[in-house]
Amino acid sequence: MNEMIRSRSPFGAPFAQADAQDEPVLPVAQLRDINTTRRTGCPFHDVREMLKDVGLRPTRQRLALGWLLFAKGDRHVTAEILHEEAIKARFPVSLATVYNTLHQFTESSLLREVAVDGSKTYFDTNASDHHHFFLEGQNDLLDIPAQDVAVQLLPEPPEGYEVARVDVVVRLRRKSTTRA
Repeated sequence: MNEMIRSRSPFGAPFAQADAQDEPVLPVAQLRDINTTRRTGCPFHDVREMLKDVGLRPTRQRLALGWLLFAKGDRHVTAEILHEEAIKARFPVSLATVYNTLHQFTESSLLREVAVDGSKTYFDTNASDHHHFFLEGQNDLLDIPAQDVAVQLLPEPPEGYEVARVDVVVRLRRKSTTRA
């Protein structure tokens, strides 16, 4: 039987690990875990605790945008999509505030930033190590489990640097239906 190991995030907040070699359970995962004792069932309270756990002050904007982001499970959103959702939810917020909040959540490991084509940036609520399919024409991302992609023979990083992470984006398009 696996024994739970308690660890601390870089921000001093505790998070659980199933085994020493497994990845930590991120605060967002704890928010979604129905078995955690930290979850209260009140979305704003749970988001408030998640923000405090990573050292972010739970402002009105962060609480509202956090609730919009994390209450729907794993998803990939752009700043524009989240801005539209906030407006529809009658939470008037500027696009600049949305961008700032998304970047703060990314820096705190609540989100993962995925750049596609250098011009389109998605924010992934699943911050664990994994890769993505990009559906051309639909501008949508789908998760690929990390173990389904083998990345080998990485170049040696320059002096004083280390590889932080490798992101693989596999571009997909519909097969042509024309026959010869």
